[in-house]
Amino acid sequence: MTSSPSKQIILGTAGHIDHGKTSLIKAISGYDTDRLKEEKKRGITIELGFASLDLSSGIHIGIVDVPGHEKFVKNMVAGATGIDVVTMIIAADEGVMPQTREHLEICTLLGIQYGFVVLTKMDMVDEEWAELVQEDIHSFVEGTFLEDAPVLPVSSVTGQGIPELLATLDDYCNHISVKKPGGIFRLPVDRVFTMKGFGTVITGTLISGSISLGETVRIYPGETRSKIRGLQVHDHQVTAAEAGMRTAINFQGIEKAVVNRGDVVARPDTLINSYMLDVELYLLPSNPRVLKNRVRVRLHTGTSEVPCIVILLDRDSLDPGESAFVQLRLETPMACIKDDRFVLRSYSPVRTLGGGRVLNPVPNKHKRFRDQTNADLKALANADEQGIILLNAREAGYRELSHAEIPVMTNLSGKPLEKHLQMLLSKQLLVQTDRENKRYLHKDTGELFASDMLALLTAYHRDHPLKSGMSKGELKAKFPRIMSEKLFNFLLNALASAGSIIIAENTVRLPGHEVTLKADQSDIKEKIIQTYHASGLQPPYFKELTATLGTEPKEAKNVLMLLVKEGTIIKVKEDLFFHADVIRELQQRLTDFLKAHREITTPQFKEMTGASRKYTIPLLEYFDATGFTIRVGDIRQLRKQ
Repeated sequence: MTSSPSKQIILGTAGHIDHGKTSLIKAISGYDTDRLKEEKKRGITIELGFASLDLSSGIHIGIVDVPGHEKFVKNMVAGATGIDVVTMIIAADEGVMPQTREHLEICTLLGIQYGFVVLTKMDMVDEEWAELVQEDIHSFVEGTFLEDAPVLPVSSVTGQGIPELLATLDDYCNHISVKKPGGIFRLPVDRVFTMKGFGTVITGTLISGSISLGETVRIYPGETRSKIRGLQVHDHQVTAAEAGMRTAINFQGIEKAVVNRGDVVARPDTLINSYMLDVELYLLPSNPRVLKNRVRVRLHTGTSEVPCIVILLDRDSLDPGESAFVQLRLETPMACIKDDRFVLRSYSPVRTLGGGRVLNPVPNKHKRFRDQTNADLKALANADEQGIILLNAREAGYRELSHAEIPVMTNLSGKPLEKHLQMLLSKQLLVQTDRENKRYLHKDTGELFASDMLALLTAYHRDHPLKSGMSKGELKAKFPRIMSEKLFNFLLNALASAGSIIIAENTVRLPGHEVTLKADQSDIKEKIIQTYHASGLQPPYFKELTATLGTEPKEAKNVLMLLVKEGTIIKVKEDLFFHADVIRELQQRLTDFLKAHREITTPQFKEMTGASRKYTIPLLEYFDATGFTIRVGDIRQLRKQ
């Protein structure tokens, strides 16, 4: 296998139609990037073109040739993804034109930092005209990332200026840092085709991470997975590819139809599809009108184009030249990560409106005009790595933050991410709630749970003084549905370990809570005990007894259930209760009978109790249910222990 050069740089062209971009690439590399019949027939670039070039320093250049016609600006945006250095092509015979301006705006919005101007077609103008055009160019690039860049006059026909251009390119590339191989592997697809004997092949600029031959990848936002059976970097067969490389991937066993430009190739379970993005949007000053809330636009990020609605969170319109935090609601899902650059273009007629960077690629749906939302997004835009993790954890609330989400939300991965997580855990700003599945909770959310739990129990004890505590199920229902049972129990047990609450079986109470009866409730308690003790095996149904107690049914029931919990009264079935001494005495008589006779029939039990069937049948069923007896046909026997 041929190994690829150690340092690789992506060079992109930009500029107006027919200003000589494709001719210049052919002059410096020997490649004709116009490969379509229609391109050759019409003499214009329609689709993205690709070439490569080795500089004298040994640096390898991957070249992306973008179309200049206004109808194909979306292809230009796709081609600009991953570009390290841009050559802004301006023809000497025409000077700065509309697409020159739009392409420079797009390059700026996409965060390209390196570039220079190439003044082409010098063989078609005289020296005086060329000087006028250069003055115009200096005015055009003022205040942009090209302000101090050189303007290189060339002719692709005569070769004038080509050596100087290559020398300048070499110098620029020596100052550009090589992309770090770390991060999530992502390759936005800019071209899909089939090769006879190989099958489906895609190309794109590998914008982060690295990938090796034989690995399994997924095509986002779809579900398709495939193994990589072939890798090429600039026509070289390789076993691995890293960030910054123009890469071709040959897939194993998938059809061309399942992959499209705009898809992203990544490892399975590393990206997350979302229909919403929280972004920082800058509206270009060149816009003729304001941007209104809920306007439908075209979102370009990576190599994809997706229609979306712009939700202005803190205003009704955005003026040209202003920035704002907005939520983009997409018509089809995308898989982005934090700090991805994007461009917005109007829906019809199509023109570039603005762009910026993604702050949260998997946000909650926001309501407008909430100060906290805008404050959180502002903090997210300016926070350091640990601050970003904490902000997302707080936003997740009781949903918790999963380990799989954090790289997408922070643009961190591997050892750097683990280092920041461990620091946050050691500072107790973050709590790991699930070690096996690696889920995290913001400390503020844990404190909120504790505060709400104590308030709920305090109110419950006040309103239900005769109850020992509140059931877990009733408590869980008081918290948001997104809280899992596992998290609820984790937080509950943490409070119990700290001594803040006491958990007894399925009941939760405050440490200082004791059941106390008022004077009138104590009287009711004594009446209930006396009545059930005196009535023996033929007690009144409780609704009958309530009428004689002179109190509200609810209060009488609360006192009764307290007695049941204490064990003084035993519930046999709904509304039928007996004194515990009566049940114990009957159980002893039944035990003696069964030991002597081995079994008992219903009539025999009725004779033993001297009670009617409305009591004897529930009593027999009670002894069965408690495991004392077992029913065999129409008789009962002692259950063997």
